[in-house]
This record gives sequence, structure tokens and C-alpha cells, in this order.
Amino acid sequence: MSHSPGHASHPQHHVDETRVAEVVKIRLEGLTIAESEDVIRVDEDGNPPRFYFPRSDVRMETLQPTDTVTHCPFKGKATYFDVNAEGNHLKDAVWSYETPYDEHADLAQRVAFDADRFPVLHVQVGD
Repeated sequence: MSHSPGHASHPQHHVDETRVAEVVKIRLEGLTIAESEDVIRVDEDGNPPRFYFPRSDVRMETLQPTDTVTHCPFKGKATYFDVNAEGNHLKDAVWSYETPYDEHADLAQRVAFDADRFPVLHVQVGD
């Protein structure tokens, strides 16, 4: 894509990516929505940790694309999904950077779950 304007203008702002060495799961009311050993944890100043899953390890049939789009000056354009599972509808609870800025190319085509907005979503590392 291109270089991040956010990193260029705010070099003190950290957006760190780390491969998680364990299985990470996202559950909704007991249903596992995502489970993977190939997860990238993103720690960004001012935000809780986020876990980015490859789509192949996500039950994509539980996600419906929405028209919501946001822009992060560090990562790029994010598109959103609603979650519909186990009788729950969570609006814009998942996002993806389809073509992130070069500094975060490893996030391309992965999805992240907004676990802090919806307490019913949670991350389990391990078991």
C-alpha cells in the first residue's frame, strides 16, 4: 500500500505487533467464533490489546460485512462486520484492515474482535 502518515507524524506513538505463541480463542455464549495458533497481538498506545486472526481460523459465516469504515492514521482503512451467533447480534464488533499501511502489512485480511466493547466476547489465551 504505502507508508503510514501516523507513524511519520507521531513517531512517539507505538503500535507493536507480536505473534502469540499459544492458541487464542474468541467465544460468544459458549460458541467458539475463532480459534488459532496464528494470531497477532497488537499493543497500541491508548488501546487495550487486540488479537488479529487469520480468516481461515474464524467462523466467517457468523460475520456479516457492514457499511462502516474507519481510518487509522497508523494502520489504514478498517472495514467492519456484525456478529450474528447464538441469538446475539453485535453491531460492528469485528474489523479488518484489507490493505493496511506497509508498517502493518501482516494484519492484511485478518480480523480483530472488539472484546472491550462487548463483554460477551472474550479472549482466552491457552486452554
